[in-house]
Amino acid sequence: MRLLLFAACVALVCASADAWFGGVGDAVSRGFDRAREAVGSAVDRTREAAQGAGDMYSAYRDMRESNWRNSDKYFHARGNYDAAQRGPGGRWAAEVISNAREGYQSGLSGQGEEDTRADQEANNWGRNGGDPNRYRPEGLPDRYECGEEVAAVRGLHRTTRVKSSTPVPPGRRFKSSFSVPEAAHIPDMRLLLFAVCVVLACACADAWLFDRAVEAVQGAGDMYSAYRDMRESNWKNSDKYFHARGNYDAAQRGPGGRWAAEVISNAREGYQSGLSGQGEADTRADQEANEWGRNGGDPNRYRPAGLPDRY
Repeated sequence: MRLLLFAACVALVCASADAWFGGVGDAVSRGFDRAREAVGSAVDRTREAAQGAGDMYSAYRDMRESNWRNSDKYFHARGNYDAAQRGPGGRWAAEVISNAREGYQSGLSGQGEEDTRADQEANNWGRNGGDPNRYRPEGLPDRYECGEEVAAVRGLHRTTRVKSSTPVPPGRRFKSSFSVPEAAHIPDMRLLLFAVCVVLACACADAWLFDRAVEAVQGAGDMYSAYRDMRESNWKNSDKYFHARGNYDAAQRGPGGRWAAEVISNAREGYQSGLSGQGEADTRADQEANEWGRNGGDPNRYRPAGLPDRY
């Protein structure tokens, strides 16, 4: 999600930079196109993560329902496989849930690090596209195949199993290593609660990142507004004032706006340092004004006499 947010912010910064040096209409259009693509990708990844979490829960539910000996590795691999087939978001959800589950259960299963490593091997196998049937115990009913919806989506060729009319020996079915004693039922419920909390924490993190993205967009708008006013006023020695004002207004939006102001200011000064003809001294003076405004200093420190009040 951070990568997608970064892509969206880069698109907006690119639009602002393009606007700084001309072609405002085209730049804004291109920037919004890039941002729309990034937002669309973010929505897709979120949907995949939700579906992947559902696949993981479905595998866990089937494991508990089947109560089949030595089936836990199969269901671990199946859940991870189904989730990863949803896309990058589903794969991420499967990895987060698997790691949280193994980290929580490592001290509860009574089978130690060796069993945890075996579980993670099955998790990784399924998540990387390996056939979960590698871990399928003999006699497990066909209804516990990979999820029907996922199988339909990916067109997976599943191994045909010949149903035997011979009943399965009663001794074959008993509690798997995932849910050994009755006392472990409560920790399993806590595990599910923990998984829900992880999902909620991720949602909160996404909300925080969304707020920062909104601030960055608003801050980029403040920077452009200052640039537009500077060009419109065409006032002698006003550039430092407008630099400080743009940075000040953007930083007031929040951390995202401050970040956008810094990126745009640095890009502008880096680009213009060889074009202004005034050398490093002018670049340093511009950056001083940028930092002054960005750090909350009053932009009027740089305001030239006589500049109209509307600016």
